[in-house]
Amino acid sequence: MTTISVVRKAGQTAIAADTLTKWGSGKESAKYILNSEKIIRIDDNFIAVTGNATFKMILKEYFVDNAQLISLQSVDDIFRTWNQLHLKLKEKYFLMPEEDKEDAIESSRMDVLIANPYGIFGVSGHRTVQEFSRFYAYGSGSDYALGSMWTTYDSQDISAETIARKSIEAAAEFDDGTGLPVDSFTIKTR
Repeated sequence: MTTISVVRKAGQTAIAADTLTKWGSGKESAKYILNSEKIIRIDDNFIAVTGNATFKMILKEYFVDNAQLISLQSVDDIFRTWNQLHLKLKEKYFLMPEEDKEDAIESSRMDVLIANPYGIFGVSGHRTVQEFSRFYAYGSGSDYALGSMWTTYDSQDISAETIARKSIEAAAEFDDGTGLPVDSFTIKTR
């Protein structure tokens, strides 16, 4: 359970995430967990992760170990990178095969948002890659986050980072799988 969001506005790109981890009905907040962040930085890329808490550690290790193979500058680059990652998820990190035989493609079991100087992108569990023009959110509180971003995006006074942070705060207010504090990062868009 988590909520993550990205925003692109006025030459700025922002990414934000909550810091709550849930195990069943148990909640582990940033007050008790020192490594509660859900956004990892790889060079000039910020990657926010939903899904099992282990995924952030896997992504961090994978991107460090395979830096020469990684490109996150376009939809096609990200798709190639995520297909290579999926193979490693199965070989090295013991990703369980999907139980649902109705899906045509095996899931990586995580949704991620990427913010970098080239834009804002999303990768779904089935490795569908989308480039977003304004904003987007994934996770259990994504409906609240999207509503929040939609209501504030056109305001001239509000920055990309504020929009992203407020979207996570809105999700934390109404979604029991989202918790404060918010982590966020901002970079300039090319």
